[in-house]
Amino acid sequence: MVIKFGNQVRKLRMEKGWSQETLSFKSGFHRTYIGMIERAERNISLKNIERIAKTFDLKIEDLFK
Repeated sequence: MVIKFGNQVRKLRMEKGWSQETLSFKSGFHRTYIGMIERAERNISLKNIERIAKTFDLKIEDLFK
Protein backbone atom coordinates (compact mmCIF):
# COMPACT_ATOMS: atom_id res chain seq x y z
CA MET A 1 0.00 0.00 0.00
CA VAL A 2 2.83 2.42 0.84
CA ILE A 3 4.48 1.72 -2.53
CA LYS A 4 1.22 2.23 -4.43
CA PHE A 5 0.56 5.48 -2.59
CA GLY A 6 4.05 6.78 -3.30
CA ASN A 7 3.73 5.89 -6.96
CA GLN A 8 0.40 7.71 -7.13
CA VAL A 9 1.84 10.85 -5.55
CA ARG A 10 4.73 10.78 -8.05
CA LYS A 11 2.33 10.22 -10.97
CA LEU A 12 0.06 13.10 -9.95
CA ARG A 13 3.02 15.39 -9.34
CA MET A 14 4.51 14.63 -12.75
CA GLU A 15 1.14 15.04 -14.50
CA LYS A 16 1.03 18.59 -13.12
CA GLY A 17 4.61 19.16 -14.21
CA TRP A 18 5.69 19.85 -10.64
CA SER A 19 9.09 19.12 -9.19
CA GLN A 20 9.36 17.65 -5.72
CA GLU A 21 10.37 21.11 -4.60
CA THR A 22 7.19 22.63 -6.06
CA LEU A 23 5.03 20.00 -4.36
CA SER A 24 6.85 20.59 -1.08
CA PHE A 25 6.23 24.35 -1.34
CA LYS A 26 2.54 23.89 -2.17
CA SER A 27 1.95 21.24 0.53
CA GLY A 28 4.17 22.65 3.25
CA PHE A 29 6.23 19.45 3.53
CA HIS A 30 10.00 19.38 3.20
CA ARG A 31 11.29 18.28 -0.22
CA THR A 32 13.10 15.29 1.26
CA TYR A 33 9.85 14.15 2.91
CA ILE A 34 8.11 14.21 -0.48
CA GLY A 35 10.92 12.07 -1.91
CA MET A 36 10.62 9.63 0.97
CA ILE A 37 6.86 9.32 0.37
CA GLU A 38 7.39 8.67 -3.32
CA ARG A 39 10.06 6.03 -2.62
CA ALA A 40 7.81 4.38 0.01
CA GLU A 41 10.35 5.07 2.75
CA ARG A 42 7.77 6.78 4.97
CA ASN A 43 4.54 5.41 6.34
CA ILE A 44 2.57 8.63 5.94
CA SER A 45 -0.16 9.49 8.46
CA LEU A 46 -3.80 10.01 7.52
CA LYS A 47 -3.47 13.66 8.46
CA ASN A 48 -0.62 14.10 5.98
CA ILE A 49 -2.46 12.09 3.31
CA GLU A 50 -5.31 14.58 3.65
CA ARG A 51 -2.84 17.44 3.22
CA ILE A 52 -1.41 15.87 0.04
CA ALA A 53 -4.95 15.34 -1.32
CA LYS A 54 -5.84 18.99 -0.70
CA THR A 55 -2.64 20.09 -2.43
CA PHE A 56 -3.72 18.17 -5.54
CA ASP A 57 -7.34 19.39 -5.07
CA LEU A 58 -8.54 15.79 -4.70
CA LYS A 59 -10.53 13.73 -2.24
CA ILE A 60 -8.46 11.35 -0.10
CA GLU A 61 -9.96 8.32 -1.81
CA ASP A 62 -8.81 9.60 -5.20
CA LEU A 63 -5.20 9.14 -4.09
CA PHE A 64 -5.81 5.39 -3.78
CA LYS A 65 -7.33 4.78 -7.21
